[in-house]
Amino acid sequence: MFDTLLSLPRPDGFKPRLRTGIIAGAPVPRYLMEKLVSILGMTEFTSSYGLTEASPTCFNAFTDDALSKRLTTVGTLMPHAMAKIVDHDGKIVPIGQRGELCMAGYQLQTGYWNNSAKTNECMVRDVAGTLWLHTGDEAMFDKDGYCTITGRFKDIIIRGGENIYPLEIEERLMDHPAISRAIVVGIKDDHYGEVVGAFLEIEESVGKAAPSQDEIRGWVRTRLGKHKAPSHVFWLGQNGIPKEVPLTGSGKVRKFEMAALGTELVRRAKGKPVSKL
Repeated sequence: MFDTLLSLPRPDGFKPRLRTGIIAGAPVPRYLMEKLVSILGMTEFTSSYGLTEASPTCFNAFTDDALSKRLTTVGTLMPHAMAKIVDHDGKIVPIGQRGELCMAGYQLQTGYWNNSAKTNECMVRDVAGTLWLHTGDEAMFDKDGYCTITGRFKDIIIRGGENIYPLEIEERLMDHPAISRAIVVGIKDDHYGEVVGAFLEIEESVGKAAPSQDEIRGWVRTRLGKHKAPSHVFWLGQNGIPKEVPLTGSGKVRKFEMAALGTELVRRAKGKPVSKL
């Protein structure tokens, strides 16, 4: 929603009067948060995290939290909720380490309607009898209890056995003056299993042709390393690639569809048999 608002033309003499608001629903890149402050004047915004299964808000920042905390975290735990971050074996990870965010508390759902398999997969009791909801979100805590959502586990790109996190690549790409939107997904690859693919939108105000793939790769490589540089770059609205991005009902990018599209585009470019998207 904020991305759409910022993309609209502003009338002459526009004076931002949006003082506050709650940012939630999906991990929000820092560049977008900074634009909300600098362009719309939303200096007293707060960030929040929750999900329907937890009814819904579990973390919240406050207007008097440091701007740096509100830009990079979803705040601290609400009084009614409990949280932990665990590794693949279900063990709690140290402060500053990434893992799966799990929630507990009286506000949790009973289960998924007529779907006991999904309920048993996501809602697990520990040895003390506490029922924990495994959110599927990757997160980490800092020493002050602030929580940073670093992505969705299903969105993580596994390149040659190494985990790559799309959000940090998207944020780096958005620092490029010629890019107004970046969506990073995993593209199937015969050698590595998956490689990085980036769907990009050209910044109209730049008034020039899209940067080359080598320029984009170099831009990412200098900050994040060679293995995180996009192997494939697709420009939205160019060369037969749709300009519109598939969204969920709540406005989130349907990344699995973008990944399937990217994989198919690569197959076509290599002259391999195509499959139905």
